[in-house]
Amino acid sequence: MSIRVLMTRRVPKLADDMQATLLPRLSEMLDELREMAHRQPGYISGETMRNIEDPAEYLVISTWKAYEDWQRWFRNERRAELEGRVDALLCSSTVYKVFGYD
Repeated sequence: MSIRVLMTRRVPKLADDMQATLLPRLSEMLDELREMAHRQPGYISGETMRNIEDPAEYLVISTWKAYEDWQRWFRNERRAELEGRVDALLCSSTVYKVFGYD
């Protein structure tokens, strides 16, 4: 059964000069995570959206063939290390919610 994983992140409001430094680094790390996910067994697709009413909030939705595929990816040491760097840069943890189909 395929699943969808919803991940939310908040980008802190910073002074313009700090934003100019943070956003390119963040974008580079998220691109690397996305590229890594594309190479994982069971990965189907992913998309990133920004909350219209709260532009500091981002939502990533990834679709996986099976929950076990997602778990294997979530336990990947390189993914966890890179996610930790993203969370440290944002000063908040990524929130994960996994949904399946009935």
